[in-house]
Parts: sequence; structure tokens; C-alpha cells
Amino acid sequence: MSTLAKLLKQIRKPKIKRNRKKALQKCPQKFGVCVRVYTTTPKKPNSGIRKVAKIRLSNSKSIIANIPGIGHNLQEHSCVLIRGGRVRDIPGVQYRVIRGVLDCKPVELRKSSRSKYSVKRS
Repeated sequence: MSTLAKLLKQIRKPKIKRNRKKALQKCPQKFGVCVRVYTTTPKKPNSGIRKVAKIRLSNSKSIIANIPGIGHNLQEHSCVLIRGGRVRDIPGVQYRVIRGVLDCKPVELRKSSRSKYSVKRS
């Protein structure tokens, strides 16, 4: 608890809000081209292979994005749309590829959470 003397001497500063997705430049999505598509392993308690892509954005920034869902058709020079969304068990990955837009196909045979993977109702 701050005393009155402390508050008179030095006022409280508002907490600075940090933008963690700098490459998006306050846009909801950004267009990019895949430079490299590869797999990586997650941090300690998890062990499944994660599919990630190095993407060159339209603002000429280079980022690493996760490819969500089972299976994908992305390769080098594929055009993708990315959004924010950190993947907790892959260090340095703070973006995700939007499925079913541009060159990225939607997930096949998906029944639940279809809107996240751009799957039509079966």
C-alpha cells in the first residue's frame, strides 16, 4: 500500500500495453508467401511433431507460423493468410496459418470446431 507521502512525491504510472504481434502491424490478418515448410518438436512435456512454416509477409517481415489441424498441402511459394495466436509449446511461434484461404486447404473430415479449420457442414 502506497502512503500519501509516496503518492505526492511520485504519481502512479499507467501500465504500458505491449503489442506482442508486431509483424501484423495492428491488422487482423496478413498475407504472406511460404519460404520454408518444415516440422519441429515441442517443449519438454509434449512430444508430437508440429508443422510450421517460415513466411515472408507483404510488409517484408519474416515470421514463423504454425499450421494447425491434421495434414496440409503447403510447400515453398504457397500463398497464405496468417493471424495472431501463440502456440505455447513451440518457442518463437506467435502466428497461425488460416486454413481454407488462398493456397491452404481446409482440414479433411473434420466434425468438431469446423469454423477454425474452414470445413463445411457434412
